[in-house]
Amino acid sequence: MVRLTRIYTRGGDKGETSLGDGARVPKHAGRVAAYGTVDEANAAIGLARLHTTGDADAMLGRIQNDLFDLGADLCTPEAGRKAEGALRMVAEQVARLEREIDAMNQRLKPLDSFILPGGTAAAAYLHLARTIVRRAERLMTELAAREPVNQQAIAYANRLSDHLFVLARHVNDDGAKDVLWVPGKNR
Repeated sequence: MVRLTRIYTRGGDKGETSLGDGARVPKHAGRVAAYGTVDEANAAIGLARLHTTGDADAMLGRIQNDLFDLGADLCTPEAGRKAEGALRMVAEQVARLEREIDAMNQRLKPLDSFILPGGTAAAAYLHLARTIVRRAERLMTELAAREPVNQQAIAYANRLSDHLFVLARHVNDDGAKDVLWVPGKNR
């Protein structure tokens, strides 16, 4: 378990931060940008949870915990000195998202247009979280082009954006409150 007794350390006052293996890197480093964006997605999910109950809220609670796992994974380089034994995303976390997506998707009618973010407050926040997760995924794949990144971490981010999309439809009264894009509507 993590124990935090001091919130500020002054260690980052000169624009650097410590990774999970103790290495010091600039705060604008790709790895920091990736796990910082995961943290941002988690905050957006927290907003969505203010508007969810039941199964949707339970799923989001599990996802928020997973996102801390994902941040820990990204924070500890696979080639770093503390790589062995580091917390890593695993295939079961990805598989759980897939099972939840499949279960929710069975209740949804197929789409005949793209969806605009909205409908309900929960759905709007879930779409916001989805776009932040997509940005995190782009940063993760950019990082993976330069150094090793756990493939399950990337798969999790990819599946999570799909999950948030389907969950947004689910909380929109199983799609009844979806706001559909009408191409060229305002020409």
